[in-house]
Amino acid sequence: MTPGPVSPTFTVGLTGGIGCGKTTVADLFAARGASIVDTDQIAHALTAPHGAAMPALLDEFGTGFATPEGALDRAKMRALVFADPSARARLEAILHPRIREATAAAALVATGPYVIFVVPLLIESGSWRERVTRILAIDCAETTQVARVMARNGLDEAQVRAIMAAQVSRSARLAAADDVILNDAGVEALLPQVERLHAEYLAEAARLGGLPNGRL
Repeated sequence: MTPGPVSPTFTVGLTGGIGCGKTTVADLFAARGASIVDTDQIAHALTAPHGAAMPALLDEFGTGFATPEGALDRAKMRALVFADPSARARLEAILHPRIREATAAAALVATGPYVIFVVPLLIESGSWRERVTRILAIDCAETTQVARVMARNGLDEAQVRAIMAAQVSRSARLAAADDVILNDAGVEALLPQVERLHAEYLAEAARLGGLPNGRL
């Protein structure tokens, strides 16, 4: 599909718990022409060797939180923020403004008919509800989440459940969502759900295409 003109007035915030398949679903929308802005990818770039956030992070947390290559030691930082809520707040104070700036810049140069922001902690962040037209939650059973993350990341069940416990509850995420895609049964079951929503999003983007962008 050839991407059409961007309609920054219509944007979707895609979210879901760890292991729910956010990237898989985003890739399916991208294959249909949607512009994808992934905040995890942006965060990784910011915390890579020579990343724009690294000087501020090392000033705040110390050089011991860098890998030998100069990237953020994500495992060490993950352990710290789980143990110390104040450390999470300090980390977010550094990363969130930079992520927000980068996502806005990416949306301005997007070429698809609408933009999907992939935001794992969209509900938790508080500010994204005002920044997107619709919220799309990717959902699956909690046992499926655990199994997927254990297989993908090599974590044990207790570690995965600790990560899940730090995220907003499944019920709260579903309550906040405008749209839901169920991802318990593989890609074949995803396709008709993605096709239906893509058609709806295209129609809404076309309807709003002439309006000024007041969301980003």
